[in-house]
Amino acid sequence: MLKSIPIAGRLRFGNDPVQTFLYMAGGALLLFFAFIAVRNTLTGAYGIDDFLQGIVLGLAQGSIYALIALGYTLVYGVLMMINFAHSEVFMGGAYIGFFAINAFHESGFLAENTLVALLITMAIGMLASVILAVLLERIAYRPLRNAPRLVPLITAIGASITLQQIFLRLFGGGTRSYPVVSLCIGGTLQGTTCEGGIDIMQGRYQVEVFGGEIVIRPLYFVIFFIALILMAALWFFVQRTKVGKAMRAVAEDKNTAALMGVNVDRVIVLTFVLGALMAGAAAVLFALYNRQVSPFMGFTPGVKAFTAAVLGGIGNVPGAMAGGVLLGVIESAAPQMLGLPSQLEDVVAFGVLVLILIFRPTGIFGEVLAKKKA
Repeated sequence: MLKSIPIAGRLRFGNDPVQTFLYMAGGALLLFFAFIAVRNTLTGAYGIDDFLQGIVLGLAQGSIYALIALGYTLVYGVLMMINFAHSEVFMGGAYIGFFAINAFHESGFLAENTLVALLITMAIGMLASVILAVLLERIAYRPLRNAPRLVPLITAIGASITLQQIFLRLFGGGTRSYPVVSLCIGGTLQGTTCEGGIDIMQGRYQVEVFGGEIVIRPLYFVIFFIALILMAALWFFVQRTKVGKAMRAVAEDKNTAALMGVNVDRVIVLTFVLGALMAGAAAVLFALYNRQVSPFMGFTPGVKAFTAAVLGGIGNVPGAMAGGVLLGVIESAAPQMLGLPSQLEDVVAFGVLVLILIFRPTGIFGEVLAKKKA
């Protein structure tokens, strides 16, 4: 999973006319996009302030994608399986987090102890995601561990739909909204306005940059730094702890690891737990700035997180982190750079996936597999 050998990802122009056509078409498309971006920049339709605005928003979105992508890449690294139900693990954390923060809001605890309420909400969301992930592993995946690889994949899709329907039947299909939260730093909160300070949750501040103005929300940077801390903690845990060494051993060879005294079932459960913790934190962070939750909210972020994992290199933890942030920045900055409406940001994101699969199927940092698997 981690301490392994990356597969080479060089381009190969062989005798396959279809592959050659794909390379040529993809290259021509990249040149066309580059031409449009340069033209828009030179004509003033796209400026440095627009680019910086996209970077600021992209860091927040990309951090969410990166946290979710870690769940995909951890499970793939250990089990060689794509857990498509991971998007519903994300959704479950946001949904249960809503009930927690809404209860705090109605009781007045959120207004009186905002930071404590937010931390408890995040902990509850992470716990909910962990419970869902452990149930998925125990009920849906463990009985099929030795089955052909297509069987767990189909099971994961079925589990995803099942979880969507369970939440739909339990809580209805209506969209629920997180309460408006204000956290005033360095000032006093008057109603919903932060006087003499910075509202890191709801504040929007205009900053002049290179003759233009960009709008900055402190919440974006909060999301980025929290995600950075969580990702660094995960990387330290996997690389520097005894349990992390056991995870890497199971990723290399389950049977040999079991002979060496590693409890494979426990390690696999722990892998799901770690991925779910990241997804639960991402869910609450996502809901705090997006505010809306529904039983189907996990699909689009989940697919984009999977795209980020592929972009960075599936099974590669640093690749998932970098791929998520990079995808968020591209998704935010590219549409305006290319003169496209913001509604087409999903097209840009999935277009990146297609181009990566054409030119470098193993991702930017390379897919990481054990020697034997490679």
